[in-house]
Amino acid sequence: MTEDNNSSITEFILIGFTDHPELKALLFVVFFAIYLVTIVGNLGLMALIYMERQLHTPMYIFLGNLALMDSCCSCAIIPKMLENLFSVDRKISLYECMAQFYFFCFAETTDCFLLAAMAYDRYVAICSPLQYHIKMSKKLCIQMTTGVLIGGNLHSIIHVGLLFRLTFCKSNQINHFFCDVLPLYRLSCIDPYINDLMILILAGLIQIFTITVVLISYFCILFTIFTMQSKGGRGKALSTCASHFLSVSMFYGSLLFVYIHPNSVNEGDKDRAGAVFYTLIIPLLNPFIYSLRNKEVTNVIRRIINNKKF
Repeated sequence: MTEDNNSSITEFILIGFTDHPELKALLFVVFFAIYLVTIVGNLGLMALIYMERQLHTPMYIFLGNLALMDSCCSCAIIPKMLENLFSVDRKISLYECMAQFYFFCFAETTDCFLLAAMAYDRYVAICSPLQYHIKMSKKLCIQMTTGVLIGGNLHSIIHVGLLFRLTFCKSNQINHFFCDVLPLYRLSCIDPYINDLMILILAGLIQIFTITVVLISYFCILFTIFTMQSKGGRGKALSTCASHFLSVSMFYGSLLFVYIHPNSVNEGDKDRAGAVFYTLIIPLLNPFIYSLRNKEVTNVIRRIINNKKF
């Protein structure tokens, strides 16, 4: 809090979704249900991949890390959001705010790289099946996984470090449901031009690179699918790729809408609409899109249930 305009703010208030008391109970139930299903679905998928040796392949290793990042994103944002629905002051300290943004940025950046790695993996599996174990060796898979985690960590550290160069004195109210970087820029009494430029450059390059990999991979996959002789194999591959591409499109579309479009720093309420997709909806849907649409995973789940392992 601050007593004058020259004081530096070290504590913020998260505005959240609404100030209407009659809606808070409903929102709490909805968001808690989303959080519960998200955590159970993603952690369950991770446990399944860890326990079953037949799922110890590059595709499922990438999928397990994607589930881990989705869980990380949900745990960084939703608990505080649920607390603030019934909190009187809705306060969050500067360092808590920075930590929340770090884990959010780390998870979302890593997701971008993982989706590109998964698209490339599917490209090799469908377009070059005889060379799959050579092109996607276990060593390469470990290197790619390590690389995407390091890349996500470095990207988030850079933006958190740049946030510490700012001084917040305009207001202590963050017009968002979590500590995102753009609402924080609006509270800065120092021009965030450098910060915004780095977002445009770094986030832009990351999204352009990963989207390009995804689009090229899926274009080659579709070309291969439509040249298949077997109608059954064509339909199965097309159905799986369509559901995956839908999830990828929603994820990248919402990120581009919030961070890359012009004058993103100067817009307010539009942030929350896009953020709902990549912080709440996508982590909720991913376990179902990438597992229930996958025959190997459903067969493993069916076998576990039949053997009464749980």
